[in-house]
Amino acid sequence: MRHGKKVNHLGRKAAHRKSMLANMACSLIEHKRINTTVAKAKALKQFVEPLITKSKTENNQTVEKGTHNRRIVFKNLRDKYAVTELFGSVAEKVADRPGGYTRIIKLGNRLGDNADMAMIELVDFNEIYNAGKPKKQKTTRRGRSKKAEDTAAVVEETPKVESAKAEPKVEEPKAEKKADDAQE
Repeated sequence: MRHGKKVNHLGRKAAHRKSMLANMACSLIEHKRINTTVAKAKALKQFVEPLITKSKTENNQTVEKGTHNRRIVFKNLRDKYAVTELFGSVAEKVADRPGGYTRIIKLGNRLGDNADMAMIELVDFNEIYNAGKPKKQKTTRRGRSKKAEDTAAVVEETPKVESAKAEPKVEEPKAEKKADDAQE
């Protein structure tokens, strides 16, 4: 029985497991998606999501808190280029996402040893899944939503069309007016 055992040891000692997860997290941050086994992908998801949350909160905190978050993330990743990438482009992309930064897609079994394989990727960096989806606008639960205000503004701005039976006035071309003035 495995009561209360939340950590998947992945058949490794603690130091080896931490190093492997740190290396996989650096690869995930650098390449935005990696292929691995399902068990390692699930362990990596638990490892990397709190780090992404720490990188995201740097922009909203004071300088001291941001430096502290950077040091905590560096302690886990141990790669300054991955930390820079994480606090730069990755944190910018996931700024409005409240969690769930990674996605695990099962790929089938590996040919050599029949292990369950999966692809783990950062959700906001997949252009295929996000291509058809429009960006969501934040809405509040109080009062009118932005969409209702926008449609009301559009309705007010549209010019009223006069009756369709009104005939447009026909004016003489300007060239003919000049010719008439010249003859007089």
